[in-house]
Amino acid sequence: MQALQPSSLRPSSLKPLKNPKPNPHFPNVSTLPPRPAKKFSSITASSPTVSAPKREKDPKKRVVITGMGLVSVFGNDVDAYYEKLLAGESGIGIIDRFDASKFPTRFAGQIRGFTSESYIDGKNDRRLDDCLRYCIVAGKKALEDADLGADNLSKIDKERTGVLVGTGMGGLTVFSDGVQNLIEKGYRKITPFFIPYSITNMSSALLAIELGFMGPNYSISTACATSNYCFYAAANHIRRGEAELMIAGGTEAAIIPIGLGGFVACRALSQRNDDPRTASRPWDKDRDGFVMGEGAGVLVMESLEHAMKRGAPIIAEYLGGAVNCDAHHMTDPRADGFGVSSCIERSLEDAGVSPEEVNYINAHATSTLAGDLAEINAIKKVFKNTSDIKINATKSMIGHCLGASGGLEAIATVKAITTGWLHPSINQFNPEPSVEFDTVANQKKQHEVNVAISNSFGFGGHNSVVAFSAFKP
Repeated sequence: MQALQPSSLRPSSLKPLKNPKPNPHFPNVSTLPPRPAKKFSSITASSPTVSAPKREKDPKKRVVITGMGLVSVFGNDVDAYYEKLLAGESGIGIIDRFDASKFPTRFAGQIRGFTSESYIDGKNDRRLDDCLRYCIVAGKKALEDADLGADNLSKIDKERTGVLVGTGMGGLTVFSDGVQNLIEKGYRKITPFFIPYSITNMSSALLAIELGFMGPNYSISTACATSNYCFYAAANHIRRGEAELMIAGGTEAAIIPIGLGGFVACRALSQRNDDPRTASRPWDKDRDGFVMGEGAGVLVMESLEHAMKRGAPIIAEYLGGAVNCDAHHMTDPRADGFGVSSCIERSLEDAGVSPEEVNYINAHATSTLAGDLAEINAIKKVFKNTSDIKINATKSMIGHCLGASGGLEAIATVKAITTGWLHPSINQFNPEPSVEFDTVANQKKQHEVNVAISNSFGFGGHNSVVAFSAFKP
């Protein structure tokens, strides 16, 4: 998420310790040599003479995308979702799920008309938090897309199939309702589902329970970097031989009074109540904060060997990724951009990709004053020539879906690869002059993607970058 408005939260006064005392258990720890940094060529993106680093060749370790599923403000169909993005349609509107009239921000990318019919039975559907409902529907739709609907699940080894769907906020509605019942009616009125449906690991757990998947199963919660962390971890389970197939991504449902109020208190949100559709405007001089969104985005990731054995529909290839931490501040990015630029470099190293091969970036781009430019500055540190790189902002249309944002943006990134069309960054009225990229402003563009990266950053200084490309045998 990163980067609230200026003066929102003051930096900690704590300073790093100087000359720390030796650790008696590890006496040589202070003398260990630093990890050597990998240096990439600064040759321009158009240079044909640069030889790329070697990509993974082992079919057991190559990770491919065979299915995608989502729940979004534009519905639950991947193709329809991307068509709306290509059309530059805004999904932002006035909140009507509850009375937001007394809040300084009264709009969001609220999902309307969601149905889980045929995916969740009615009794459970009434109990579940939306965070869990979105995950289960997106996960099952991703499996259908991967030709692994209910009738085909017998084709895979369930002991080597895992689920890693994270969330930044967890079951916030169930938690909020439980607290309210405690205060107003006493502890006896707290539902027995209060704890299970509030905790962040339950999305992955319930999906696995329904499907019988016994492989690696847990959740990661790194705020708005969550989904990319999950993709990175899921791919590594496959590469290490611990799983053949993983369902990975993020889910979030925080557009409720306590969620909205919390971000209002952080002074993080746009207050453009008179024109909500233009409120999310990354890289525009007049941006005034991000817009809340919600939903789920999930990928089916599996080893190339496994996918080929079962004749899976291979959509794209996951090349690699990286995660790290700014170690700087709870909400603000590092001014020098080092954390983000280092994360991008390490993701390219993991992917076996050189910077000049990348020609599309799906940016984190939340529409905050500090965060948008901090990301741009970090990208410039890695990519010395920006002329061949196009960059866009999915959040300009669907808002910031917090822990689910990386999942929904990964799907947009893969669709850009498979369709050859980039969706626009809408609401580009008065662009920042320092953004020296083609931001696909306001109109979609045709673009053959070579290698794409998708960035996600979160409160706490969590950085994550993943790389995708078209699948080539």
